[in-house]
Amino acid sequence: MIIAELAIFPTSEGASVSRYVKEAIRVIEKSGLRSETGGMSTTIETPDLETLFRVVKEAHQAILKMGAKRIHIDLRVDHRLDKEATIASKLCAVGKK
Repeated sequence: MIIAELAIFPTSEGASVSRYVKEAIRVIEKSGLRSETGGMSTTIETPDLETLFRVVKEAHQAILKMGAKRIHIDLRVDHRLDKEATIASKLCAVGKK
């Protein structure tokens, strides 16, 4: 299982970009992948990189369709191969659930 942290937003559209972020979150939620959105990013569980990159691309396209001229993407990936890891197991390991 891959756990990724994604922050995606336009840097060309002024101080408030919440409508763009809401659309990116909608795309992520529509993907059917397990995700949790926090104040600064969304954590996503995905079976493989291909699926992750497809969702990132779809979120990017959605923001482009809204007219953004410049988009910033932060993507961090944890691909653990020695045991099954999930958002919940990572939170449990640090005493948050």
